[in-house]
Amino acid sequence: MQAMWVLGGVALLILLWGFANYNALVLGRNHCKEAWSNVDAELKRRYNLIPNLVETVKGYAAHERETLENVVRARAQALGDAGSVAQQANSENALVGSIKSLLAVAEAYPDLKASQHFLKLQKELANTEDRIQAARRFYNANVRDLNTRIQSFPSLLLANAFKFTEAEYFRVEGLALEQTSQVQVSP
Repeated sequence: MQAMWVLGGVALLILLWGFANYNALVLGRNHCKEAWSNVDAELKRRYNLIPNLVETVKGYAAHERETLENVVRARAQALGDAGSVAQQANSENALVGSIKSLLAVAEAYPDLKASQHFLKLQKELANTEDRIQAARRFYNANVRDLNTRIQSFPSLLLANAFKFTEAEYFRVEGLALEQTSQVQVSP
């Protein structure tokens, strides 16, 4: 009779462990989804800024059509990409590269660099890039936690049994924007 109580207690502990670990896996998966929605919201914020930036540059640098078209094309690709995290990262890297080219074009036009509208857009883009990087770091931290739980023994037994899969990290190149202005002192 006493052996039955011991076996029952052990079975109950194993069952409780299973519930707790399963719930932790579900929680980790949901945290990753939530964190990804934060990244997605910040990316959409950037997508909304790009047409204004393109139009501003277009007014000053009309003959830079190819650069402007590349930015518009990369934005459309990134905006429409609903694939995996890795596919989204590839689209984002292409977009970041085209924005860097656009900002390099702006450097050649002193009137554009002095435009308050352009400076405001550039500042907003820099703020958005900071927010994207923060959301990306938060997402990747959740991915790390989930993947660690999925890979760790003994929770990997439950993860395999219930087909939990590892999440992908979101690796993108950041758009480093200079916030400093050039000051010239005349003698």
